[in-house]
Amino acid sequence: MTIAPNPYSRTRKRLLAAAASLAIAGGIGFGAVATGTAPVLADAVRVEAPQVPGFADVVERVSPAVVSVKVKAKIEPAADDGSDQSDDPDGMNNLPDNPQLRQFFKQFRGFGDQNGHDGGNRRFSHRDHNNDQPRPVAQGSGFFISDDGYLVTNNHVVEEGSAFTVVMNDGKELDAKLIGTDPRTDLAVLKVDGVGKFTYVDFADDSKVRVGDWVVAVGNPFGLGGTVTAGIVSARGRDIGAGPYDDFIQIDASVNRGNSGGPTFNLNGQVVGINTAIFSPSGGSVGIAFDIPASTAKQVVQDLMKSGSVQRGWLGVEIQPVTSDIAESLGLKSQNGALVSGAQDGGPGKKAGITAGDVITQVEGKDVASPKELARLIGAYPPGKSVDVTVWRDGKSQTIKVDLGTLPSTDKQASTDPQQPAAPAKPAALADLGLTVTKSENGKGLVVTDVDPDSDAADRGIQPGDVITSVNSTEVNGTDDVAKAMADAVKSGRKAVLMQITRDDSNRFVALPVAKG
Repeated sequence: MTIAPNPYSRTRKRLLAAAASLAIAGGIGFGAVATGTAPVLADAVRVEAPQVPGFADVVERVSPAVVSVKVKAKIEPAADDGSDQSDDPDGMNNLPDNPQLRQFFKQFRGFGDQNGHDGGNRRFSHRDHNNDQPRPVAQGSGFFISDDGYLVTNNHVVEEGSAFTVVMNDGKELDAKLIGTDPRTDLAVLKVDGVGKFTYVDFADDSKVRVGDWVVAVGNPFGLGGTVTAGIVSARGRDIGAGPYDDFIQIDASVNRGNSGGPTFNLNGQVVGINTAIFSPSGGSVGIAFDIPASTAKQVVQDLMKSGSVQRGWLGVEIQPVTSDIAESLGLKSQNGALVSGAQDGGPGKKAGITAGDVITQVEGKDVASPKELARLIGAYPPGKSVDVTVWRDGKSQTIKVDLGTLPSTDKQASTDPQQPAAPAKPAALADLGLTVTKSENGKGLVVTDVDPDSDAADRGIQPGDVITSVNSTEVNGTDDVAKAMADAVKSGRKAVLMQITRDDSNRFVALPVAKG
């Protein structure tokens, strides 16, 4: 007789086996049924993300070339009149007559022991303190540009120093000497001697740097030593008002105090810029840092290594931007160029024939986009170089050959007449311009005595006391001269006239709209 299996029995066995497995997985004993049963676990979460290139290879190769720069200086005593201090061995005669204050200085400056008794050899004296020993005054970053020990940093890092130490990536400290500085571009070159060959880096062709490129900054923020941050190029051609050659690369890699003079690398390990400034309302990094471009640094560094200083060409003119109104008043099709507001006496420009009112549009065939561009172009040529300067004058272009001079260490001041013009008794009104003027005492120009606050003249910054010396490059000695210049501008189809204004011994140009109809 065949006995059929009981399906309910089989189901019961399966349930018991499943329960045993669950009990073991949960850490609960289930008797002999659980023996030999393994837990069933799910796989851990894992995401197959696209591989992003890292910076480790670049950092590994360039880090030995980056150093920390420690600067020391001899600090002069705050007050040293050379008098004998033998009657004041403790140096306390100048302190206020306050027992608590004197006790404080005795305890914390070594005048006595903890019980208030004289400690003899612990006595403090100005003469005993060695003021000739250099003391730390600054620290920054730098990087080697040759295997024989030349390195680059910022001028503002070393400018107050008399002794310099570089700290290598491996912690070794080496003495360095200052080769040269260039305050105008905030660059300096140091040299380490006699310790073999150094790992060094090259400058990149920064003309190929694009906004959005990855960059890596390496330096010594807050004295922490070799620190690496990464970001992108945020902008180019930034002018932050630091000097006449501003052309900074802006990056968003974290840059802080102590990074000054450190390099910013591209992914090929080349220096695209040198950290020199940050924008920071808080004092720390907010993601806006400025680098001296490699192209600027390369040329300056070569000159510093060669002669210890940088000699730049000098044109000897005062310049200002060309606004849309100024371009309109002069018949220019664009706002490119640099408007000459004055030519300095004895300067190369004046000797060659450049005058106030000229707009410099090219140098040696290179377009001049702005006053900053003109300064960079002229500064790139050596003194004595003869260059062709193209100017816009009287509605047409002409070329003037100028033999450049040497840029002075300080800006030359134009010679001026110390006498101040006195206002005659009868001022006259230039109603269409919102000005009230009077002839100057010497008969040259018109002195502004009043400005309508709702006029275009007021909007453009003309003030009482300003002297109008010319309109559209024509000298004015009376209101009739101004009226004629305005009429000529209307006949020529121009919408503005260009006034040359003298204020505080300096010149500038202002474009004022002419009345219609």
